[in-house]
Amino acid sequence: MSGHSKWSQIKRKKGKADQERGKLFSKLIREITVAARSGGPPEGNPRLRSAILTAKAANMPADNIERAVKKGTGELPGVVYEEVTYEGYGPGGVAILVHCLTDNRNRTTNDVRHVFTKHGGNLGGAGSVAWKFETRGVITVERRAVDEDALLTVVLDAGALDVDTGNSEAYEVLAAPGSLEAVRQALTQHQIPVAASEVTKIPQNTMTIDPGEAVKVVRLMEVLEELDDVQRVWSDVELSDEVMAKLGG
Repeated sequence: MSGHSKWSQIKRKKGKADQERGKLFSKLIREITVAARSGGPPEGNPRLRSAILTAKAANMPADNIERAVKKGTGELPGVVYEEVTYEGYGPGGVAILVHCLTDNRNRTTNDVRHVFTKHGGNLGGAGSVAWKFETRGVITVERRAVDEDALLTVVLDAGALDVDTGNSEAYEVLAAPGSLEAVRQALTQHQIPVAASEVTKIPQNTMTIDPGEAVKVVRLMEVLEELDDVQRVWSDVELSDEVMAKLGG
């Protein structure tokens, strides 16, 4: 979990730049649209509720969110996106998963392959690294919002598996995907604000590699996330304190 937590720290800082470039809203709109198309309105659609929560946390205007939902439900015309996940290896042999929402699979495949090749990695076949990851729900709660003991009591009683307390800025609550909504509702009921809620991929084991190679892995992941069609990037690299210092984290 520590690798996921440290990558989250990097992404939170990176997200500010993304928002300035206008890319963050575009990615969030795609996720809201696809979530609405696949699962219907928010009331019975946990994925859509999580996407809307993330969009609100990013200060997306309510009108933008509403339009994205209506495009997904068919109330407004919109582009049809396909979900596709690419698997590959980065510097040092670390495993990387890349989740995309695209309206042109050939374009996206070429873009993703180009980035892997340019940054010292290579694209693998289906099933090459996906088995190294497990699907988990992660809820982010800012440390300033709640005492650690109080948080543990609420989320563990609601069915959470664990809480990562290693991040100085936020707690990350880990849950099985099917329990994510129950844990989120428990936090809401106890008036504990949720900064983010998502279903994500967690490596079952992390890889420790040379710090210089690890920095290259992070750069590869950052460039992948800058692609318009890429929504999420996951890796099993272990980001040591030395690596975080090199990255300014």
